[in-house]
Amino acid sequence: MKSIPTPLLAIACGVTICILSMPPLVAQQPRDSATEEKKLLAVLQSDAPAAQKAITCKELAIYGSSAAVPELAKLLPNPQLSSWARIPLEVIPASESDDALRSAAESLQGQLLVGVINSIGVRRDANSVPILITRLEDNDQQVASAAAVALGKIGNNAATESLRTTLRIGPEGLRSVVAEACVLCAERRLLTGNAPEAAEIYDQVRNADVPLQRIVESTRGAILARGQEGVPLLVETLRSPEKKLRQLALATVREFPGNQVDAALAAELKQVSPERAAWIIQAMADRPETVVLPAILEAVEQNNKQLQASAIEALRRVGDESCLASLLGVATGNDPDLRQVAKETLAELPGDRVDGKIVAMLPTAKGQQYPVLLHLVAQRRIDAVPQVVRALDSQDAIVRQAALVALGQTVSLDRLSLLVTSVTAPRHSEDSEIARQSLRAACVRMPDREACASQLSKAISNASTSTQTTILEILAEMGGQAALETVSAAAMSADAQQQDDGSRLLGKWNSVAAAPSLMSLATSGPTAKYRLRGLRGYIGVARKFPMPESQRVEMCRKAFDQATRIDEQKLVLDVLKIHPSAEGLALALRAQKVSALKSDATLAASQIAQKLGGKGIDIAAMLKAGGIKTVKLQIIRAEYGADGIVKDVTEIVRKRAGSVPWIALPAGGYNTSFGGDPVPGQVKQLTIQYLMDGKQGTASFAENAPILLPLPK
Repeated sequence: MKSIPTPLLAIACGVTICILSMPPLVAQQPRDSATEEKKLLAVLQSDAPAAQKAITCKELAIYGSSAAVPELAKLLPNPQLSSWARIPLEVIPASESDDALRSAAESLQGQLLVGVINSIGVRRDANSVPILITRLEDNDQQVASAAAVALGKIGNNAATESLRTTLRIGPEGLRSVVAEACVLCAERRLLTGNAPEAAEIYDQVRNADVPLQRIVESTRGAILARGQEGVPLLVETLRSPEKKLRQLALATVREFPGNQVDAALAAELKQVSPERAAWIIQAMADRPETVVLPAILEAVEQNNKQLQASAIEALRRVGDESCLASLLGVATGNDPDLRQVAKETLAELPGDRVDGKIVAMLPTAKGQQYPVLLHLVAQRRIDAVPQVVRALDSQDAIVRQAALVALGQTVSLDRLSLLVTSVTAPRHSEDSEIARQSLRAACVRMPDREACASQLSKAISNASTSTQTTILEILAEMGGQAALETVSAAAMSADAQQQDDGSRLLGKWNSVAAAPSLMSLATSGPTAKYRLRGLRGYIGVARKFPMPESQRVEMCRKAFDQATRIDEQKLVLDVLKIHPSAEGLALALRAQKVSALKSDATLAASQIAQKLGGKGIDIAAMLKAGGIKTVKLQIIRAEYGADGIVKDVTEIVRKRAGSVPWIALPAGGYNTSFGGDPVPGQVKQLTIQYLMDGKQGTASFAENAPILLPLPK
């Protein structure tokens, strides 16, 4: 065989090949099929390279007609182009294509023949059946296997009879693929309404000496082909010692029509091991319209943990109000694992009448069931406040606390006072923490947060100190204007605990709205501790939340002016670095005048300028726009280098100096701007001596750092 050209990756083995180096065909203009076909055929008749002819065959699948078949047929014996020629032959809707493939099937051998037979199968050419039957006996097993599959795809009476005969008496090595082909024939009959014959073929395959996978395929078909009469076979398969067959049966249960299978499955639960019964129950639960619910409920009562767990889990999908008693029994039983599964199922139990029955059971509930029912009210968000309130009078702390939890999840705003009273004036001290948690849960889910906050705020005056803290924390979690006003008032009050709570919560407020209150606390707070807390909270707001940059810089300016310590002023600089702007750059430059801040402010200004300059922005113009006054700048000397080797770059820097402290070099890096690298491989530094408004200064910059000259003292 000649070597195949590099772009052509074709082999003649019946596998569709693609040419990776060729561009996809794109139809840009409508093309006349007859004209295109003539052009393409001319290529096939020429001495064009094999790769070009391969693409031509592919295009003939679009434009080809019966006129193209003779030229394509000539290529079928060609090892390089046979697979490409078969692409159009498979789709050209003309009997000539079938004739060409049949003729080739009578003369070709080996992989070329396999490919042609595959194409015959694609076209389902019934006239090829005699040839294919002959090829079933071919000494080449690949040829015989291809013939079997093609016969299965054709699936007419002659093909089917030949395959069934071969399945009975054919060679062992061919049996699996013949069984696969028989299944194809059976499927064809099932689709065309001939279910009895389909079942007969399926039965022959599943009873033959073939691999398990073929038995699995045919067993499924045999069950479905029988309709309701397939239920016994389905049950028989469920009992199979073969795991794959059991899995097949469970999968088939889920698609089986009618309700006879449900009764059979319910009966089967009593016949099989608990392990298998657990799997059957899961399949039953996937048939919610016809499931035999009493059978699953009966499994809940069995003394086998695996079976019980499966049944309880299944009720989560198919249960209804009739399951409540059984599930409550398990939910209050001795097994902790089953208790948990039962409680989870009760919380999700479907059915429109489940909630109503839970409410109806509450007045007479006793023992362990009572708190379980109350927790269900909470989990299912059932409107049962009057029934739940009665439980608050119980002598059992578990019941009372379950009732509080239920109120937290269900009470409306007009009944919120029930929980407020439970927090501010608890009748039982052991219920206090649960009451607080429930009040918090109720408040944060209220749709009208402002009204809820107003109601809570009124309760503060009559509450104990610890309860006041709880209420303030709930208000802070809720947010909103009313809550903010109450927490702000607490921070500025005369009460020491409220001062501490209010200032702490304001500092963690989750919106910009807290900024005015925090600044008020920073300027007029009751003690230095809380003024500092207010200032830090104010700076935190400027740092964390989205806002117009002008607003952020104004907040930073106020915080900087209010700060009496360097630590807080540094925090302001951090905010400016995180949110760079022209106005922020101006503020950072202004901070250079504070001697203790000079290095931090210079670094901050440099980083801000770098971020802004990296966006192609005119930093000098921004400095002016940001309020930086023009300066009289004179460059005395500028050197660039490392380890004592320096280059005088004074003139270059001097030419770039202007009326602001920012010096922008003409190129992206120091080496380019300064005409080369004075010390290759070393980290270099630029040092500038200068006069700014008559004051002398010196500044050094790491290689490629932005050049922002600090204001001299």
